[in-house]
Amino acid sequence: MSILIDENTKLLIQGVGKDGSFQALRMLEYGTNIVSAVHPGKEGKKFENKIPYFSSVNEAIKKTNANVGVIFVPAPFAKDAIIEQIDSGLELIVCITEGIPIHDMVQIKAYLINKNTRLLGPNCPGIITPESKTKVGIIPGNIVKPGNIGVVSRSGTLTYEAISQLVQNGFGQSTCVGIGGDPINGTSFVDILKLFEEDKKTKAIVLIGEIGGNKEQEAANFIKTHLSKPVIATIAGHTAPEGKRMGHAGAIVTGESGLASAKNKALSDAGVHVVESPAYIGKKVSEVLT
Repeated sequence: MSILIDENTKLLIQGVGKDGSFQALRMLEYGTNIVSAVHPGKEGKKFENKIPYFSSVNEAIKKTNANVGVIFVPAPFAKDAIIEQIDSGLELIVCITEGIPIHDMVQIKAYLINKNTRLLGPNCPGIITPESKTKVGIIPGNIVKPGNIGVVSRSGTLTYEAISQLVQNGFGQSTCVGIGGDPINGTSFVDILKLFEEDKKTKAIVLIGEIGGNKEQEAANFIKTHLSKPVIATIAGHTAPEGKRMGHAGAIVTGESGLASAKNKALSDAGVHVVESPAYIGKKVSEVLT
């Protein structure tokens, strides 16, 4: 089993420029079923002589029955792309775009209320399910293997490191999810933890957090009261100075709750197995599950 995407995913890609084209090829090579592309001025043509271009998301869905969308549209236009996909009724939208203004995301977050669409991201690496050879986003397909460990992370590169550590210690993944590192995003740790708790294939969960905000504390509260599966976690940014942004727009310490130490304590108090570095994740998973 898996969460959010599987062999039934029919993917629509919006924004097939330089980056979008490169990543579309990687998704195709991995096995993802990309059924349509939306890019102005290319309607009537085909990407790789296979995937039809359309002028609008609605038209693409009508002709190809796409049920998941991925967005590579540049930041100034990403809000309109997200809203267009929300209005089309797609069940899942994955926005890879980095640098979307916070006020745009405030509007999108409000727009999502009472909608049946889930937004993953923005500024995220996306999602991958090894068992069904399906990925939506930029997580490298060659580093994962099928298994029963769920991975959820705010950081793209640390997601890859966690996957590598798991594989080196003999563990595959059910689904790997990057929720994004911006201050405002569509899907939280808690949202993904709920899905992993319900997924019978997932036996344990790896959570990778960062400094800034209180998303990890929210996750800790949920884990303490609702989660039955073991969680192994690490928090990036132990040495970050207060008030200085470190990489992600959301990785900035503005109070005690944003400190790595505060997040570690909240997670530990909730029964999470906290390690100092992603380099120890595989070993800790081995200890917890054996």
